[in-house]
Amino acid sequence: MLLKLRADRPAFRRTQRFSKRIATSATILALATILPACSMVPSLPMTGPDPSDPGAPVARAGYASTIGSYQSLRPVAPSSWIEQNRRVAPAPKQ
Repeated sequence: MLLKLRADRPAFRRTQRFSKRIATSATILALATILPACSMVPSLPMTGPDPSDPGAPVARAGYASTIGSYQSLRPVAPSSWIEQNRRVAPAPKQ
């Protein structure tokens, strides 16, 4: 058994070297693909005015209250379900 392990050692080393070469090649290929995208200078904005232009037109800022349509929903005494149904029912056709 020990002789078999010694005989297989060179094959194992070749396989290990081959795996390292593949891993190195894959890393280099990935870097060669990704790095050019990181070094590109962004082009001008696709739409709208240039943000670095101080004279560029901008929309006015408006104010809208976040609680303007607030209704208190505190618990109330139960009411008649018949009356509630009449309030939400569609108007009868004439």
